[in-house]
Amino acid sequence: MATFETTRPALGLFGGRLSTLVVSLVAAVAAWNDARVTRNALSKLSDRELDDIGLCRGDIEAISAGTR
Repeated sequence: MATFETTRPALGLFGGRLSTLVVSLVAAVAAWNDARVTRNALSKLSDRELDDIGLCRGDIEAISAGTR
């Protein structure tokens, strides 16, 4: 049976921290963009359409932020 190693070697003092920072930054930008796209899509709906899905204009910000 063949085996392989799934761990990565340490990249020095700042390598691991730097990659963690970059990954966190990319995730934050992706989350911000998802919220922006959601907010824009919901804002384009009419009041009637929002009511059909059980929302009102005041709910848009909470929905896009993921708090509701």
